[in-house]
Amino acid sequence: MTMALPTEIETAARPPSMIERMTKILECFEGAHTRLLLEEVCRRTGLPRSTSHRILEQLVQLQWVEHTRSGYHLGRRVRSWGARESGHSALRAAAAPRLHDLSVRTDLVVHLAVLDATFVEYLDKVGGRRAAAVASRVGGRAPAHCTALGKAMLAWLPPEEIDALYEDGVPAATDGSITDLAHLHRELGRIRSTSGVAIERGECVESIACVGAAIRGPEGPVGAISLVGRKVSPLERVAPLVHDVAQRIALDLFGAESARAQRARRG
Repeated sequence: MTMALPTEIETAARPPSMIERMTKILECFEGAHTRLLLEEVCRRTGLPRSTSHRILEQLVQLQWVEHTRSGYHLGRRVRSWGARESGHSALRAAAAPRLHDLSVRTDLVVHLAVLDATFVEYLDKVGGRRAAAVASRVGGRAPAHCTALGKAMLAWLPPEEIDALYEDGVPAATDGSITDLAHLHRELGRIRSTSGVAIERGECVESIACVGAAIRGPEGPVGAISLVGRKVSPLERVAPLVHDVAQRIALDLFGAESARAQRARRG
């Protein structure tokens, strides 16, 4: 008769650790667009309902999972890993020549950024000597709702996702910042109604203004670009140019698939 080693017996009898249970829950989600109700998570993992609910809520708080009316789905922290590995380098490469051209044509500083929960993360900054006068830096972050970059991307997220992101409040960066969730929803609605062009004046930094537009793929915004000027600069004049360059970058990245998806959302 073969006898099991003590370590084998202990392993078989040992209940799954918290890390193992969290892993089982995360593995339920087959992709970024998988939506699961609590009962479906319980069925797939074999975990008790109370345990599944408790772990899911912890994962929601840590942004590994998000919870909306349609169920649970993978959160921004998970999605950002894949984006950092592949999407960001592709986005930078596609945008680089157009950012340089936009800066030359307008004589303004150009930003490229992505959305990271309630912040924007700067991927590129072009503007030669003029760039030194703007405090942003590649790798730095700024509150999304206070920047043209961030508002341009937030405008294309589902309203319930905005509610979840700002459930703890809408903090101010300056006296001109939006600090009310209802006001933020109205502003995002206005941006959508103007083809996605966002403008901010003194909302993030008192002395500057920005105009931005999102780079939209088939599944939503993957980044945004903006032009930076003085607070009194008539940036409305260059808004169509910013919108056009953002669309061209999207076409470079996604081809006609991006244009079809954008038309479908407008419809």
